[in-house]
Amino acid sequence: MDAFTFYNPTKLIFGQEKTKELADELVVYDRKVLLVYGGGSIKKNGLYDTVMEQLEYAGCSVVELAGVEPNPRLTTVQKGIDLCREHNIGFILAVGGGSVIDATKAIAVGARFDGDIWDVIMKKVLPDDALPFGTILTLAATGSEMNSGSVITNWETHHKVGWGSIFSFPNFSILDPINTVSVPQDQTVYGIVDMMTHVLEAYFHPAENTPLQDRICESILQTVMECGPELINDLEDINLRETILYSGTMALNGITQMGARGDWGTHNLEHAVSAVSDIPHAGGLAILFPHWMRHSVDVNPERGAQLAQRVFGVSREGKEDREVALEGIEKLSSFWTSIGAPSKLSDYSIDETQIDQIADIATENGVFGNYHKIGRPEVMEILTQAL
Repeated sequence: MDAFTFYNPTKLIFGQEKTKELADELVVYDRKVLLVYGGGSIKKNGLYDTVMEQLEYAGCSVVELAGVEPNPRLTTVQKGIDLCREHNIGFILAVGGGSVIDATKAIAVGARFDGDIWDVIMKKVLPDDALPFGTILTLAATGSEMNSGSVITNWETHHKVGWGSIFSFPNFSILDPINTVSVPQDQTVYGIVDMMTHVLEAYFHPAENTPLQDRICESILQTVMECGPELINDLEDINLRETILYSGTMALNGITQMGARGDWGTHNLEHAVSAVSDIPHAGGLAILFPHWMRHSVDVNPERGAQLAQRVFGVSREGKEDREVALEGIEKLSSFWTSIGAPSKLSDYSIDETQIDQIADIATENGVFGNYHKIGRPEVMEILTQAL
């Protein structure tokens, strides 16, 4: 395995009714708070009232930034930065899913950065500080609650960019499965796909001697595949919500990539797709990932076969590794389809007239991918097959 240094300073507060401990966490932070949330579902399910009660109990004055988009926009981030400066905000609280948290990370860094936050996101400059912030997670999906990563969309330039910094880890994250019970079926499906792709990105890496890393990835995938369909059939089962919630965090808090850096090419490609079409991130991943896997099967057929056998139950008896790996890909694709995930770009009305622009954006900086480096010809092939 590769040498590594692991760092994750986020305090994870997990369990039913833990939202009511928010005030206890706030005592060490500034009382001028920016509350960031999305389209208003937290007001419908009562979480907003609970959070406001806790903020009031902690003696906080609150400024609100509502309406964070599913693919959070740079314009919304800038609104948050402006609010922080105008009201002398000292702490930010994100209440929502990964998009809300991603926007909050950029706001927190941008509020302490004397310049254009887009330059930070585009990795032209490095930040050196950020406002402290915490999160209350409402959707099991992205893992943003316990990592430093963030994805922001500049709709004017059609760039959707992932970035991160040692200053963009949440100070704390409250994961209360009760807050995810009201998540509708389609968003629950997207969350399951999203966390599985995070594990798969980590699984396909060029490092050698990673038996424990492999088993950690495989166990997360197996757990999600066992519990996911049950949850889809019973969205209010708190035990299933709890398991899926924890799985999403473990899928992308750094544990799976200790000593082995994953590929992440499919995420780069999907970012280009949704930068053009603004589709749900996980929907794009469900479509693209099996095609990337088929395109990459010959990089290391044994690794694909191992995944197929251990996770998808494909027999290796009398078969070449490549054949086993391809069977596993079909089983993955069938699983996602069975729980209601899309399988074709045309499901989102994306056609051949758009793939040149998508390919241009995806390969703007040249070839990409850590396990399998791909360029424009490969991207065009994958996109065409995914139509």
